[in-house]
Amino acid sequence: MKARKRPTILVGVSGSPASAAALRWADVEAQRRHSRLRIVLIWHPEQHAFYARPSTRNEPDGGHEQAERNLAAMLRAVLGPGPQSDATAEVVEGLPERELVAASAAADLLVLGSGTGSSIGPVVRTCLTHAHCPVVVVTPESQGASQPRRQAVAAAATTS
Repeated sequence: MKARKRPTILVGVSGSPASAAALRWADVEAQRRHSRLRIVLIWHPEQHAFYARPSTRNEPDGGHEQAERNLAAMLRAVLGPGPQSDATAEVVEGLPERELVAASAAADLLVLGSGTGSSIGPVVRTCLTHAHCPVVVVTPESQGASQPRRQAVAAAATTS
């Protein structure tokens, strides 16, 4: 008899209130489904023309380390100080839409946040169109209602 693997919920975070809402929703859903939770923050180094002066915002230790600190702070703020059971968090370098679509191939569900319910950004739009698993989009407003009014959109898995 073949052992069944535990499902994985992938959540993309950016530090925004919308991604914090998505992380909260994904954490609750992962516990409800007894699933693994994979938390990913995509870091993309600023690209400048070769003749442009580097940004003064860059820290001497690099943006990747700052992204790791931002992710750790977000995890503490949203999920609390204790370790989450069967959750992993990582910073991945690349373009958010490209990395999330690629990571969705190994996930059973992709969870993303969107700032408003009426319009979606290019990352969410790309993931809804190209993800390899269903996608749930959570808005920050859905977290405050007494009866959670989840604005969720599920997209059928697509094959390329």
